[in-house]
Amino acid sequence: MANGKDLRRLALALEGTTEAPHFDRAAFKVARIYVTLAADGLSANLKLSPDEQELKCLLAPAAFAPVPGGWGRQGWTTATLSELSAAELSDVLETAWRHALPKRRARL
Repeated sequence: MANGKDLRRLALALEGTTEAPHFDRAAFKVARIYVTLAADGLSANLKLSPDEQELKCLLAPAAFAPVPGGWGRQGWTTATLSELSAAELSDVLETAWRHALPKRRARL
């Protein structure tokens, strides 16, 4: 069962990631924001592709849901951290991180 401390530790371990406030959340970014952590540490919003989002929501509906409205249609996905193992959280964070890399580095 993952939590906000796990997300912070795993995100900051990804190369080039920095943390900064973003409204009432903590945002983690490289070239762009790829995940935000709710103030209560219970959920996070991650930037996935729409196809990745659809698959995650289909396979783990208790853990993943599209963010309501236009942000969700762009792939922003809410993750309920307590529904994820640390390994699952690490995997989805790395996926989101890759989307946020500068274009020339995105081929990693």
